[in-house]
Amino acid sequence: MATQGERRRQTRAALLDAAAARFAERGIADSTVDSIALAAGRTSGAIYDHFGSKEGVLFALLEGWVDDVAAVLSAELVNAATLPERMAALWRNISSPAVGSGRWIALEHELWSYAVRNPAAMERLAERYRAAWAGLDELAAGESGESGAPLLAVLLGLEMMRRVDPAAVPDSTAIATLCAVATAPSVADPH
Repeated sequence: MATQGERRRQTRAALLDAAAARFAERGIADSTVDSIALAAGRTSGAIYDHFGSKEGVLFALLEGWVDDVAAVLSAELVNAATLPERMAALWRNISSPAVGSGRWIALEHELWSYAVRNPAAMERLAERYRAAWAGLDELAAGESGESGAPLLAVLLGLEMMRRVDPAAVPDSTAIATLCAVATAPSVADPH
């Protein structure tokens, strides 16, 4: 017989799996709490209990995938001695992640589109990006002193273009571009 903790973990996992499928199929705006709960074989109350809202499910799902990608990337970076090797590992884990069934980065783009129209989601997304910038600062540490924000911006833009036309962004171009951004001199904010 499953313990209450095991049942909670099973419910959480079922809700996350159902949300991932619904968000991929219908987008965030067209996925309702009820449809996610129904697909998971649970009640909408379970979503509110575990995540607080549909957006809570979305962020929990993305944070789990990002944590998994970060773990894989960290393991790869142990053997990456040069900037091109570090940027290749970063690029590989964004353009062809080993986790998230290939859906997490598409959902990240979906989240951006959703957040542009939803101020609360935008603030949570900005918090996530600030955390990612800090990690990228460390990844490119000692190269230029530049913030990780431009590196993340270029990385996501390259990935988006690769998704649209894989031939337009070969690995060599992506890696060279990321290295150039990582080594670009810091530009003072004119404001």
